[in-house]
Amino acid sequence: MDTGVNAKVLDIKRIMEFLPHRYPFLMIDKVQDIVNGVSAVGVKNVTINEPFFQGHFPGNPIMPGVLIIEAMAQTAAVLVMESLGMNANGHLVYFMSVEQARFRKPIVPGDCVHLHVERQHRRGNVWKFHGAAKVNGVLMAEATYTAMISS
Repeated sequence: MDTGVNAKVLDIKRIMEFLPHRYPFLMIDKVQDIVNGVSAVGVKNVTINEPFFQGHFPGNPIMPGVLIIEAMAQTAAVLVMESLGMNANGHLVYFMSVEQARFRKPIVPGDCVHLHVERQHRRGNVWKFHGAAKVNGVLMAEATYTAMISS
């Protein structure tokens, strides 16, 4: 039975072909469990070497919530670009809005964050997603957000 899940894992090289982001703002390390046009799981390995930990917070490093949402948005952008295939050439995905963001538990160095993104709907070049950040299956943060594909 075909579940529609693409067994292919997109590594950092492929992600960098899809996204313009670079260090220190590239927030995902790989994308897996892709269902074209529907869902994907991004992976972020959080280390103490992240530049934001110098100031957030010294002695108690916690990944900033806005960067968790950014990692979700980057995962969704990779899903969009992979889903569009050759039609994605020359396009960018822009983050437009965020709603219903909830931060349940802190993400800290040593965590491997799985960013589950699922398309809620698509209207033309605007896509709406729900994202959930999980560590060891535990929900850490979630948000609904919208992105637009440039022409």
